Amino acid sequence: MLIVQKYGGSSVADVARIRLVARRVADVRERGDQVVVVVSAMGNTTNELLALASEVSRAPPRRELDMLISVGERVSMALIAMALGELGVPARSFTGSQSGIITDEAHASARVVEVRPDRIRESLAAGEVPIVAGFQGVSREREVTTLGRGGSDTTAVVLAAALGADECEICSDVDGIWSADPRTVPDAIKLDSLSLDEALAMARNGAKVLYEEAVAWAHREGITLRASATAQLGGGTVVRSGPTQPRVAAIVADDQLALGPPSLLAALPGPCVRAAGPWGVLVDLRNVHAPIAALERVATVAVVGTRVGADPAQLGAVLGAANVGLGRTPEVWWANADAVVLLVKTSEVAALERHLHFSFVGHSGISRGT
Repeated sequence: MLIVQKYGGSSVADVARIRLVARRVADVRERGDQVVVVVSAMGNTTNELLALASEVSRAPPRRELDMLISVGERVSMALIAMALGELGVPARSFTGSQSGIITDEAHASARVVEVRPDRIRESLAAGEVPIVAGFQGVSREREVTTLGRGGSDTTAVVLAAALGADECEICSDVDGIWSADPRTVPDAIKLDSLSLDEALAMARNGAKVLYEEAVAWAHREGITLRASATAQLGGGTVVRSGPTQPRVAAIVADDQLALGPPSLLAALPGPCVRAAGPWGVLVDLRNVHAPIAALERVATVAVVGTRVGADPAQLGAVLGAANVGLGRTPEVWWANADAVVLLVKTSEVAALERHLHFSFVGHSGISRGT
């Protein structure tokens, strides 16, 4: 098997964790699999570099920011390669450009347009473990670019597609994908499997383990994903293409949002807009890097599952349960095939999340399925 593994910042936050990752990669290789590793920057390195830039410049150019923050992943890739060498595993590190990650020219939020992983294939053929700096690429104008939030996940998925990998494993501190945030919903369960449709609906509505761009690419290319804990081999949640039975899989809450007037839509770049309608513009605050006037903090709670928004009976059941959980009729909601999304006050999120989880994933729900 050929497996592409991605390790996030918390998984490579210090020397001890870097050694743990190296040992884990070596164990996978010892069982006979080929491995390509994609790494994020160590811990909070990216935020620290951004803070340093803000001390030097009130409005740092995005090109220079990309040059600066792409350094973090390069540190990680070299240290992982060294740690593998200490275990007797031949490894070679590659930047995004060396790995053939070709992007458009949008600094800080570049989109991958092509992947030419020739050097990665050569490294694999030489019996090495290629270690790739995530989150970065190079434009056709030969400028260093970064891929925005979740960019290392995207790097891993596009490489998996280009290399024809059997699986793309996203490794973090969390063992798999859960039916709700266990910190809010004590009865949340770990999902053994998800469809790519369900995973994409979760990512689009703020699921923390999944990033939309990476899942969307996997969805288009039919890439099998696995969300696993770095601290162990195996387990986790497998995400693959293919039909599933109608069910409710998860309740996803997102409180990093704000509501603005409809007139705001024309002034916002695409990544800032989560949804829009006559009721206003829902702004994703994680993608906002400058003050925006007239915003009200809000949240969404989404009921996600196969055809949950397409079946009138299930849609009615969700809205009825939301009415009970909120003690009022939801004023703003929208639905698509795999999600029903409710716009609520931030103070209402936790109670509604628990009530919907009990109603649809717990004892009395439409479908418990894992």
